[in-house]
Amino acid sequence: MLRIRPFYKLFFFLLVLIPAILSRAQYQPPQFNLTDAGLTGISFSNDLQEDEERNVLQYQYFYNGGGVCAGDVNNDGLCDLFFTGNDVSNRLYINQGNWYFQDVTAKAGLTSAGWSTGAVMADVNDDGWLDIYVCRSGKYDAENRKNLLFINQRNNTFKEEAARYGLDDPAQSTMAAFFDYDRDGDLDMFLLNHSVTQYSNFNVAELRSKRDPMAGNKLYRNDKGHFTDVSDAAGIYGNPINFGLGVAISDFNNDGWPDIYCTSDYQEQDYLYYNNGDGTFTQVMQYAMAHTSLFSMGTDWGDINNDGLSDLIVADMLPASNKRQKMLKGPLKFDAYQLAVDYGFHHQLMRNTLQLNRANGTFSDIGMMAGVAATDWSWAPLLADLDNDGWQDLFVTNGYLRDFTNMDFLKYTYNEELDKASSRGEEVDMLHLVHQMPSVKLPNAVYHNNHDLTFSNKTRSWDMNQPGFSNGAVYADLDNDGDLDLVVNNLNDTAFVYRNNGGGGYLTFTFDGPAGNRFGVGT
Repeated sequence: MLRIRPFYKLFFFLLVLIPAILSRAQYQPPQFNLTDAGLTGISFSNDLQEDEERNVLQYQYFYNGGGVCAGDVNNDGLCDLFFTGNDVSNRLYINQGNWYFQDVTAKAGLTSAGWSTGAVMADVNDDGWLDIYVCRSGKYDAENRKNLLFINQRNNTFKEEAARYGLDDPAQSTMAAFFDYDRDGDLDMFLLNHSVTQYSNFNVAELRSKRDPMAGNKLYRNDKGHFTDVSDAAGIYGNPINFGLGVAISDFNNDGWPDIYCTSDYQEQDYLYYNNGDGTFTQVMQYAMAHTSLFSMGTDWGDINNDGLSDLIVADMLPASNKRQKMLKGPLKFDAYQLAVDYGFHHQLMRNTLQLNRANGTFSDIGMMAGVAATDWSWAPLLADLDNDGWQDLFVTNGYLRDFTNMDFLKYTYNEELDKASSRGEEVDMLHLVHQMPSVKLPNAVYHNNHDLTFSNKTRSWDMNQPGFSNGAVYADLDNDGDLDLVVNNLNDTAFVYRNNGGGGYLTFTFDGPAGNRFGVGT
């Protein structure tokens, strides 16, 4: 019989124990982990129902998805979540603590129909409780497109009162932003809208001076609790060629007054409005930026180099891989690009732009140098310090339910279906055509700030490479542990709720604003 001496027993024990200890000491969880909907209670899914009348060929923004906003609506110190749905009802989830959320939509009086797009929480009536403003769009009549304002009743219920406040706008709305543009102490509102008609041949100067109440952006001034459309007087363009998909509010020229950056899809350019401090704005894009994104989607502002100045990110739809760049329809041909410039449009390039503030009212696009210019069909870029190192990182949502711009589909399938229907003297079966579009799920993207005006892609190492069709997103500290968690609204899939496993030092601030702006928006 083999006998093991005590010395060798100890040796074998240490041989097993030491590597185990070292392995445990060296293991670091990924920066984020995707939480289980069964555990969090957040089961929201923005499910679409396509038919012959309701599809991307009938309404070009059919796959743009919904939004999500975060805030403490019941003043219990925990951050709650509100999701918007297109075909499904919006949903409010109250944070119960310990990473569990309760769906209180019906009890709170927030069940709603219509094609909801963006949403924002703000204390509209200045009572110290967050209200919820919901934008709507889609192929509905004006009555069913009116935006909704849910006023917090301070008893876990809400009352829809948009008409009372003058904010029941029936435009094709994408999102809204509340801010005090005239610095009179109360919250005003910028409403971002979009057209449903593309113009192929037009005089940009002529159309830009026209106002389309359904497509044009609007500025609402708060006049003692009732909002007044002051767009014309304030110098805000509201033309029929506007396809607004994102807005960012910040003091971009560092003069103490909040300015407005709004993006536009297709031919129309982005606008940068500098606040004149007298109730009016001046559009300065041609002066401030050498070029912008072309198919501009979402936007966000931040300070990527910690110099105290507001920088800006705009998402576009340039694929990261060479294969998808060749597969999908690309930027304008040079003659079309030059013609647009000759007609008065600004220089626009199909890629994400990261505009670095030069401290003199102008910006430089460093997106390519920074390594964030190509993230595919992107929607919501968020600039935030995700790892608590004191530098703002970048998160970008991606995905489009069907590759509408797939070149093979456009050149072969689409044209063939048109020819077949024409030869038979029939109309094209739109739904059949839609279902032949390729559908490819894509992961979102997250980039770590390298502190030198460059970013490193951390999508895989931070465990955020789950594929999907993602649209709206928000960051918030959902568990009050001092780091920022992420929430994403998906098409035809359960929302992503990412828990941040970081840590490090942090400070918590509560802003106590003046009457009219109790939450200190703009501080």
